Amino acid sequence: MINRLRFACTALFLLATAGRAAFAADPAVLEEQARRVELIERISPAVVAIFAAGGGGGGSGVLISADGYAVTNFHVVQGMGPFMKCGLNDRVVYDAVVAGVDPTGDLAVIKLLGRDDFPTAPLGDSDTVRVGDSAYALGNPFLLATDFQPTVTFGMVSGVHRYQFPAGTFLEYTDCIQVDTSINPGNSGGPLFNEAGEVIGINGRISIEKRGRVNVGAGYAISSNQVKNFLDHLKSGRIVDHATLGATVTTNADGAVAVANILEQSEAYRRGLRAGDEIVSFAGRPIRSVNQFKNILGIYPKGWKLPLTYRRDGEKTDIVVRLRALHRAAELMPQRDRPGQPPGEPNPEEPDPDEPDEGDPEQPESTAPMIPAGPQPPEEYAHMYVQRQGFMNYYFNELERDRAVSAIAGLGDYGQLTGLWELSGHTADGREFQFKLGGETAAVKIGDDVAIQPLESDPSDAPPGSGGLLIAMHSMKMMIADPEGYFSEYYYVGSEPLDGVGERVDVVLTTRGQVTTRWYFSQSDGRWLGFDTAVTEDADECEVRIESLREFDGRTLPDRLAVRHAGEPFATFVIESAVLQ
Repeated sequence: MINRLRFACTALFLLATAGRAAFAADPAVLEEQARRVELIERISPAVVAIFAAGGGGGGSGVLISADGYAVTNFHVVQGMGPFMKCGLNDRVVYDAVVAGVDPTGDLAVIKLLGRDDFPTAPLGDSDTVRVGDSAYALGNPFLLATDFQPTVTFGMVSGVHRYQFPAGTFLEYTDCIQVDTSINPGNSGGPLFNEAGEVIGINGRISIEKRGRVNVGAGYAISSNQVKNFLDHLKSGRIVDHATLGATVTTNADGAVAVANILEQSEAYRRGLRAGDEIVSFAGRPIRSVNQFKNILGIYPKGWKLPLTYRRDGEKTDIVVRLRALHRAAELMPQRDRPGQPPGEPNPEEPDPDEPDEGDPEQPESTAPMIPAGPQPPEEYAHMYVQRQGFMNYYFNELERDRAVSAIAGLGDYGQLTGLWELSGHTADGREFQFKLGGETAAVKIGDDVAIQPLESDPSDAPPGSGGLLIAMHSMKMMIADPEGYFSEYYYVGSEPLDGVGERVDVVLTTRGQVTTRWYFSQSDGRWLGFDTAVTEDADECEVRIESLREFDGRTLPDRLAVRHAGEPFATFVIESAVLQ
């Protein structure tokens, strides 16, 4: 009997030991779990819970710079007013102010206030994202993050380079990332992370079932590369627009993507593109479908120059074209609240942005920005919101503009030197030249050729073939001597690749009458790189590149200017003498 009991106890012990061994977690699984927990702990501090300052509504965002700039959705901040409240997982509530918005691409930049050492998350390269990659969505779904600790959902990338049609508005998701990671109302504007802890997208839209706003495993994130393209534009405090080529495309019987119609006013037309031409590549990416072309075009701001390759009669041609605005300026003008409307709530006559049609993707009604008065901001921050027509918050534009043009300010004290400027020297091919830039007339003599441009008459292509060099040189003079007093518009645009293929540069834009000039400054060292002047809206620009600077009587000026027009060299001017009155 005793032996049988001993045997039974031994058997039970062995079974229990074997059970524990059978159900012990694989060390590799525990290691992966610990790695995932560490990753979430590392990325969570940069996730922002956003709330309307007056209560009612909110969303998510992600900090991308230590001085407080954060990215979110346009439809999150739309109607909130210029100031809002933001919580981080340190359980501290921060004031924040809106900077710029992109109503078409559903992006916005806000700035959290009160610190200069905010935790940040790096922007990754969304073009490297593959179907099957892991994806983490962090944010504030259903406004659950009352302690500001973000909700985390985990899944995988279901599709890349997706296109989400506007669905009755001009809000459009192009080249976006589809995930099965659970994304719900309130996640809007929050980050989508990869396994490296990089932001690969900004969560914005979901597909919903017929009853209620319930996630069904199809969410869409704006790609991080689109965010990068627009980031400096959004920090400019503007209401930014997307681009169009000025042409529509269709699919031929042989499957090729070809131009269906093209505006004769577009730069693409002036560079030789015609109806019937096959689009081979755009912005460095091959074009194999109409949808793909729309996807690529949709991630760029208006005004960028980008390379395009087309084929006609079997022969390829490479061009660089400046993209046109997708919308009329009036379409993007901000709307002010109606008198007596509660701050931070939608206009009663506008559709509720949180109530999409049944069966459709979550699609907030995106018209022009609403800017309600909202509650009064803290007095110490009140100066950080400046209203100006065409801008979301002009305060930020002044900051970015003055930063960008500091290279010109460093040339010296030009005070009231707005009188006659005489610049003379030799061209690179040995011809003598002399510019006379006065208050009423600009003139130049190059070799034996003379050109004159009355400054108060319609601007012209003078000297012929330059694209308006005299107007460009006069604009340079006034940009150095008195930009705020001379130009009717003078603002920071954002950044773009120089000449469509070069380094990313800061862009400042000025206008005077019909004349528009884009001024370029290096983002790496602040150097003044050149400028493009268009004498009318749809004219090929006079492109001036500054190759060197030189001191003249204690002041510094560009002394070697390479001039191009319509993609062709015009002349290179080496200035040897400068007399400024």
